[in-house]
Amino acid sequence: MINKQGLWFVTLFSLILVLGIYYVTVKDDSNLLAVATAGTTDKEAEVVETNESSILVSLRVQDEEEMLKEMESLQTILLDNEASLQEKNDAYNSLQTLNANKGKEESLEKKIKEKFNLESFIKIKNDQISVTVASKEHNNTLANNIIRTIQEEFDTKMYIVVKFQG
Repeated sequence: MINKQGLWFVTLFSLILVLGIYYVTVKDDSNLLAVATAGTTDKEAEVVETNESSILVSLRVQDEEEMLKEMESLQTILLDNEASLQEKNDAYNSLQTLNANKGKEESLEKKIKEKFNLESFIKIKNDQISVTVASKEHNNTLANNIIRTIQEEFDTKMYIVVKFQG
């Protein structure tokens, strides 16, 4: 049985995680420019640019919105006094799966960045993994290498799709 303190912890942790990811992915040029020029003159100021594809950013934002909606519905079930114990346990397990998948997606994106030096967006749903890579080069060998790299992280066979966006 889930106690209220544990439920609040999961709820707040999830909210903090989502907000943290949102603020990392949202690009605010005015704040970046203010930080870059602080303590320097106009001649010495350097502009720092992030080179991530806007398609990847929009995919991340869309995924975060979907995840928030799903988490809200699951939390509603958990807090519902009329829901059965089985429904509450299923909702709690689904929340844990969502958090685990989000962590796995981030670690796989980091691995692709380190190994192939490519920005990517990964979405895991059941046994299907969708990988969107920001690259102008549409290379079958690169796609196969990415698929192998991702499959190494799983014990069971996963259905992996690689898309190139450039």
